[in-house]
Amino acid sequence: MLSVTGLNQYYGGSHILRNLAFEVPPGEVTVILGRNGVGKTTLLKTLMGLVPAKTGNIQFGGRDITRAAPYERAAAGIGYVPQGREIFPRLSVEENLQMGLAAAKRGAKVPERIFEMFPVLRQMMHRRGGDLSGGQQQQLAIGRALAMNPKLLILDEPTEGIQPSIIKDIERAIRILAQRKVIEDVIRAVARSGEVAILLVEQYYDFARSLADHYLVMERGEIIARGPGADMDKDGVRSLLAV
Repeated sequence: MLSVTGLNQYYGGSHILRNLAFEVPPGEVTVILGRNGVGKTTLLKTLMGLVPAKTGNIQFGGRDITRAAPYERAAAGIGYVPQGREIFPRLSVEENLQMGLAAAKRGAKVPERIFEMFPVLRQMMHRRGGDLSGGQQQQLAIGRALAMNPKLLILDEPTEGIQPSIIKDIERAIRILAQRKVIEDVIRAVARSGEVAILLVEQYYDFARSLADHYLVMERGEIIARGPGADMDKDGVRSLLAV
């Protein structure tokens, strides 16, 4: 679904991303781990076009999007949940979710599966986003990204500042997204199924391990370890994250 090769990024004279190369396959969860300041969020912003790549290539679904604008990447099917959630606090839950339909056809509605994953959003449809708890706002941010029916969902530390019970809800939703078949176009009466690829940046090791089909560990802008998620304990990934 996503293929990155030779990706480099600089801030001033600092070399932030160093020749990164990896793939994110469809229907699976790829987790990026690393301590603070190693370039994880910069990588995600570069993938979304919020920060231009200095050199390298980004392919999405076989299409070169290295120089594409952020809105073009979103329209192509990349959903992004940024660190800190960045919902619209003065808009209602319903209006926040409708913002995820910006690239959809006129008359599109918020998919019912979002409320199946996060029932609290249905209960609070008319409440302002800024009045929700941190965990509820995170569910809203994920729901907003899912409203566009993305082919790739990028999540930047979704458990940050979230209580454990909400983390379990988010973990369950991510697992469902990665594995379930999604009906994309019932209007045409031809059921086409698609799988959502997940790229997850996370510092909470147990949460990452429980979800990862594949893992990447970053340090100083480089990928220093990678492998199957099932091997994270055996490969000593936890020790690579120790301060």
